[in-house]
Amino acid sequence: MKDVRVRFAPSPTGYLHIGSLRTALYDYLFAKKNKGSYILRLEDTDQGRFVEDAARNLVDWLRWAGVEHDEGLFFDENGKAYEKGEYGPYIQSKRLDIYKEHIDKLLKSGDAYYCFCDKERLNKVREIQKQNGETPKYDGHCRELSKEEIEKNLKEGKPYVIRLKLPLDTDIVFKDAIRGEITVNTRDLDDQVLMKSDGFPTYHFAAIVDDHLMKISHVFRGEEWLPSAPKNIYTFKVLGWEAPEYVHLPTVLNKDRKKLSKRQGDVSVEDFAKQGYLKEGLVNYLALVGWSPDSNQEIFNMEELIEAFSLNRLSNTGGIFDREKLNWVNGQHIKKMDVNELTNLAKPYLLEGGLLKEDNYDDNYAKLLVQTVQEKIAVLSEIQGQVEFLLNDDLTFENEETKQIFEGETIPLLMETFKKHVLEQEVLSHEFCKGIFKVIQKETGIKGKNLYMPLRAMVTGQLHGPDLGAIFELLGKEKIIKRIDYCQKMFLK
Repeated sequence: MKDVRVRFAPSPTGYLHIGSLRTALYDYLFAKKNKGSYILRLEDTDQGRFVEDAARNLVDWLRWAGVEHDEGLFFDENGKAYEKGEYGPYIQSKRLDIYKEHIDKLLKSGDAYYCFCDKERLNKVREIQKQNGETPKYDGHCRELSKEEIEKNLKEGKPYVIRLKLPLDTDIVFKDAIRGEITVNTRDLDDQVLMKSDGFPTYHFAAIVDDHLMKISHVFRGEEWLPSAPKNIYTFKVLGWEAPEYVHLPTVLNKDRKKLSKRQGDVSVEDFAKQGYLKEGLVNYLALVGWSPDSNQEIFNMEELIEAFSLNRLSNTGGIFDREKLNWVNGQHIKKMDVNELTNLAKPYLLEGGLLKEDNYDDNYAKLLVQTVQEKIAVLSEIQGQVEFLLNDDLTFENEETKQIFEGETIPLLMETFKKHVLEQEVLSHEFCKGIFKVIQKETGIKGKNLYMPLRAMVTGQLHGPDLGAIFELLGKEKIIKRIDYCQKMFLK
């Protein structure tokens, strides 16, 4: 295999889409697996769709996900853009002279031509084609204009685009890494616009010039670009260049098997990060939406993904974005994460939910809180719901079954013994909270579920939940006494 050089080439039109992150991830995994280079190139030739600060947003969220490029556009800590690499500029709007040089070659060779058709004519042609049951496409009206006609139109300042001149009734054959060999006849294609009337190249031309000059070996992109591939291949050919290998990735779909859209919910990487998904969990899951390892392993870190990734395990059908599976994968990464790191990531959610206050934030308390629910949460934002019962002085019982636990004959003795030992403590230390169960069992003879379930119901209003010793420590002496008193008044008649 020749040197692997892949590129992720987004347009600066807003947020980083989940599907775009997956494309960038596959680029990154393939490059690292093959000791190659991963390039970030900004395709900003569609000036009408340009969004201010979108490039910085893209780069920041790619870095957040751990999908970091070797060459291309970067931003320093002050937000200033700079480029790194020997094949720049890596921003297409800075490469207009390069595109003009190559479009002039195609005009000179007769493989491209000026088209002076206005929008009104083009719309009319397409409408007639639709009425005739034909595929709407350019009809080649300007393909054979004479040199004199072209010069006259240019002199008069008529707006124009430059189109690729495809051969008539010719098979174009190319290979896709996922779908194999594909043959398309030019009867089914139209003459692609290469340069727009504003002087900017289209994606179809700029990407080809850039891919060649930047020595790109493989192009990973969405399958929606598959119909353009024959025209791209032919453009490489008339420029005298070898085309890279194309890898057209299956679309990321929602449960209705439609393309993920902002209208249908969260689709930006930022949305998922704000909800408390770990980068490790999101990246792990996205890798599996369209690719599968050759083992039963489902939980991967980045190094393991690099080692396992291969083109022949990519699917040719759309991958369903399953939120439940994402939650499960993310939850597995939360379970494995170092509690100190997890507590740092969880801090905004602890503060937002009112579980802790900024002005008296206690790192040790926060760590215990996170450690207590670490096994129970799929995303960090769930911490609030898991430990909501810690906030309230009043006790709320989750159901009638919980109340029925207090009908046991040992309940009065259990309540009194527990209350006595809690009152004896100045503060509820970790050692006390872990050891109180054995002390109560020894004094009263109450054990097993007759001990643990009423104690849990007494302090949490629930029959099941996180480690009870940790709950005692988190609640503290004052709240526990209030809750015991409440239960005694309510259930001991």
